[in-house]
Amino acid sequence: MDKLVIEGGKSLSGTIRIHGAKNAALPILAASLLAAGKVQLSNVPRLLDIEVMLNILDRIGCTTLHDRETVVVDTSSANSFHVPEDLMKQMRSSIFLMGPLLARFGEVAVYQPGGCAIGERKIDLHLRGLKALGAEIEELEEQIICRAAKLKGTDIHLDFPSVGATENIMMAAVMAEGTTIITNAAREPEIQDLQNFLNAMGGSIIGAGTDTITIQGVSRLSPCSYTIIPDRIVAGTVMIAAAATRGNVTLTHSNPAHLSSLIHVLKRAGVQISTCNDIINVSCMSRPKAIERIVTSPYPSFPTDLQSQVMVLLSLADGFSVMKETVFEGRFKHVDELTRMGADISTDLNCAFIRGVQRLYGATVEATDLRAGAALVIAGLAAQGKTIVEQVHHIDRGYEHIEQLFQNLGADMHRFTPVPKSLDLAN
Repeated sequence: MDKLVIEGGKSLSGTIRIHGAKNAALPILAASLLAAGKVQLSNVPRLLDIEVMLNILDRIGCTTLHDRETVVVDTSSANSFHVPEDLMKQMRSSIFLMGPLLARFGEVAVYQPGGCAIGERKIDLHLRGLKALGAEIEELEEQIICRAAKLKGTDIHLDFPSVGATENIMMAAVMAEGTTIITNAAREPEIQDLQNFLNAMGGSIIGAGTDTITIQGVSRLSPCSYTIIPDRIVAGTVMIAAAATRGNVTLTHSNPAHLSSLIHVLKRAGVQISTCNDIINVSCMSRPKAIERIVTSPYPSFPTDLQSQVMVLLSLADGFSVMKETVFEGRFKHVDELTRMGADISTDLNCAFIRGVQRLYGATVEATDLRAGAALVIAGLAAQGKTIVEQVHHIDRGYEHIEQLFQNLGADMHRFTPVPKSLDLAN
């Protein structure tokens, strides 16, 4: 397993370009199945999750090519509605294939998806939405099979504004007969990006970004070229790292509007932030201030995907802070690792109580999930001494060469890849 080795204590400085959004690219790659032919996507990051999704598309008969930041998917030869179990277990986002495959083939067979262990993430809202559109659901011991001779538009209310369920219903309904209205829909920017992509292929969808999405079914979709939005979570991670290291960093190819809740929190902590079009500058020359209370909640509130990173900043802040997690119950696994680095954090149920310390100290820590791993990288960058972050494959799911990203900002950080024992013995 690869490791990240970080010599901390250096202020980050410089300019960095933010890559495309993983959480936008994955459902859009799945949605490419809805149009037979070649779809070209730009600003697609080279990530482990993207690789898994492309492997799934290849296995069900598509032809894919990922060259730098451009992906071409030829879906004309897609011939299977069965998502391979081995690949589906690797990534939760594989569930996005349910809607498109059901719409294209009238049937889809999937398994319970894998992904980060950050708490219970049921797919009942996905299944309930597809059932409302006319699908018959057969749940076997491990496999789930959905069948529908014809999907028909209907009104669907989500008990919780689930991003995945909203997107799966959108993809299934875009070619359904009649009109579908989703209420209490998720409002994330990635949902707006999916709407824009489906409309670029000939769909008729309005309302993404609000809690009500209206989908007028069309008879067919056509392939198109499309550019993925920038990754707001990667941007947020860099912004927090700049603040935690008392640095001065400029982000380009970002969208400040997607980061308004984080910008508000960082300003409360005393971080200087300025924006202009797609550029964000972050500067923090003194110790950050504690924040009395932050609560994670669905967009546009503070994102759960930045909770662990901000906790690192608060662990270095002057004063006492409280972080409440309301989205995932298993998202405090990074706390034990941060305390090993000198942080003063205690937890009770879904609340973390953070008393800021003057400094963190390098240690060997383990990334338990994607965003926890990003938080430990930030902690290592800010800490005194050497930090080794293990289980880097979690981080690789959402950050493209994270060591190069921070090296470009002056960090002393590199990736260590152990030599397999068999090769070592051979030498």
